Amino acid sequence: MSYRIFNFNPGPAMLPLSVLKQVQEELLDYKGSGMSIMEVSHRSKWFEDVLQDAIARTKRLLGLDDRFRVLFMQGGASMQFCLVPMNLALGDKPLDYVDTGTWSTKAIKEAKIQGKKVRVVASSEDREYTYIPESIPIDEDAAFLHITSNNTIRGTQFREFPRPKKVPLISDMSSDIFSRRFDPAPFGLIYAGAQKNAGPAGVTLVIVREDMLERVPAGLPTMLKYTTYAEKNSLYNTPPSFAIYVTGLVLRWLEEEMGGLEHMEKTNREKAELIYGYLDSQDFYRGTAEPASRSWMNVTFRLPSEELEKAFLEQAQQNGLGGLKGHRSVGGCRASIYNAMPIEGVQALIEFMKDFASKNG
Repeated sequence: MSYRIFNFNPGPAMLPLSVLKQVQEELLDYKGSGMSIMEVSHRSKWFEDVLQDAIARTKRLLGLDDRFRVLFMQGGASMQFCLVPMNLALGDKPLDYVDTGTWSTKAIKEAKIQGKKVRVVASSEDREYTYIPESIPIDEDAAFLHITSNNTIRGTQFREFPRPKKVPLISDMSSDIFSRRFDPAPFGLIYAGAQKNAGPAGVTLVIVREDMLERVPAGLPTMLKYTTYAEKNSLYNTPPSFAIYVTGLVLRWLEEEMGGLEHMEKTNREKAELIYGYLDSQDFYRGTAEPASRSWMNVTFRLPSEELEKAFLEQAQQNGLGGLKGHRSVGGCRASIYNAMPIEGVQALIEFMKDFASKNG
């Protein structure tokens, strides 16, 4: 087999090897059709089975009851930044947001562009988004409360979600969906670009509670309404069929090979504890997120100088450790350890970090 590195890219990110092998095996002839899954009609029985299986696995893995609809859309989480307020605002009721960095900041901007009554009820901007606010005011009369569950750039993550009684919780879970168990009951809508933890780039997973669909204004353009996708089972127009197919294979991997989210959560915790344990044990590398808010998905750190960071990244790549460069807006280094990253990859990274520090400390 051709050479493969440990891929720490933040997205598009590492996919399970067994999934890639199955894609390879089925690429030219999908289940005896004589066609690739990229060639079959999205109205065919072959693709209908793919779609329904992906929906069913999503609901089982996340523990969703019949109140929730699973939609497959396009445009990434960035499209959802505008669709959420466009579809789910309620008259003059305020839209409440928690600002924990770049992605939530962009979501807030998109709501303001529409002239909505936006309130930032909690923010970690005061310490450069290095933590998740502990106290989040909940106004049960707001239209919704929006959070970003994991900040890929700053390496912070909600350990526990707010629990409003009436106001629906909305969350961008692009970078940590399917990484752990959580109670879906408070959520009115969850959205996630697939290209980090769920599948390849090109499809966006949207999980919407039925009562939220009653809010959608009739006057919105057809392709900008959640009801369009819900009523047509994501098949109003041609969906990103190949991306949905691969996402379905990842979900099957999670269920059948990894043993579900309980086991996945345990593995993700172990990976995070390994690398954070090493960061806390020495003084050459410095973690940038505050300990109580550290992400299990994106580990951000700095070296003593930018020159050393450049050398670290170059040598890491030469040693089969790719994608460790921090986001361009903050610099530094970042190890994205999503579901598909095995513990062996984290162990290899730590050994390289130790060796680099011994030679450059």
